[in-house]
Amino acid sequence: MNELVAIVDDEPDILELVSLHLKKAGYRVKEFENARDFLKFLEKTQPDLLVLDLMLPDIDGLDVCKHMKREQKLAPVPIIMLSAKGEEIDRVLGLELGADDYITKPFSPKELVARVKTVLRRKDNSENKGKKLTAGDLLTIDEDKYEVLAEGKKVELTTTEFRILALLVSRPGYVLTRDRMLDYLWGDEKIVLDRTVDVHIRNLRKKLGKAGQLIKNVRGIGYKLQL
Repeated sequence: MNELVAIVDDEPDILELVSLHLKKAGYRVKEFENARDFLKFLEKTQPDLLVLDLMLPDIDGLDVCKHMKREQKLAPVPIIMLSAKGEEIDRVLGLELGADDYITKPFSPKELVARVKTVLRRKDNSENKGKKLTAGDLLTIDEDKYEVLAEGKKVELTTTEFRILALLVSRPGYVLTRDRMLDYLWGDEKIVLDRTVDVHIRNLRKKLGKAGQLIKNVRGIGYKLQL
């Protein structure tokens, strides 16, 4: 385990606590107390995952997330948001901006490490499948290159979005419940967040354009890919 995890948090105690537990779990760690230093770091280095506090003194954490998701080379980096804001609307906003997970302060360091492991495992599984999936002429998913083409144009997706789309495309016409999709994403370490799947599906539809219309809502049950 040599993955590099970047942590951005302006509270020294939390920064030290998170760093300590991640190092014990075998990760390399780079710590930042402000967003500007982290953004400079990104100019030369790409971490395997980012743990990002939202309430930073210089640049809002949500703006950092938006910046990364706009950059092609940084967009695939999974982001776990840390925030004292625990309202559902805050969680939904974070996920809509491309975060893979959202943890509310105060939190258990062991839970955070478990979430880091799960998100990185999802990324590894997505990147190592090594096959192509298609949905008619509208969608092509290359699991070897971790690449999605919608109507021939490349679309940047988060790790979670990529895995949800690949799951739907691999089972055309099959109705997948929200619980089934959460089990696929989280496994035994499933953390159920209200509306998590719905938010990621909404993001997928926006990013995929016309191809997004293939994803159908089955009311009260879940979703399916309808060709």
